[in-house]
Amino acid sequence: MAYLFLSLAILTEIIGTTLLKASAGFTKIPLFIAGVFFFVMALFFMTLSFKTIPLSIGYAIWAGVGTAGAAIIGFFIWNEKLIFTSYFGMVLIVLGVVLLNIPTTK
Repeated sequence: MAYLFLSLAILTEIIGTTLLKASAGFTKIPLFIAGVFFFVMALFFMTLSFKTIPLSIGYAIWAGVGTAGAAIIGFFIWNEKLIFTSYFGMVLIVLGVVLLNIPTTK
């Protein structure tokens, strides 16, 4: 269940980020308000996921997938360019999340 909450946190964070971009620097106030609402929802779901998921792992996944998701949304919706280093950076984010999830012995 914790990973469902984490997935919802990621989804709502990406939606919130997209709405803030669409608000065009506070010129479209309803989009800005909706963006803030989705960020609050993201924090709500993150809080629920942290009941089970360790902070370092949960936050790394949230930030990493959210960053990659925002880059992909920017590419498809606003025609923002993704160059080789963009893709490489997303691979490094995924690699970092994987490395954080490798169990260690105490």
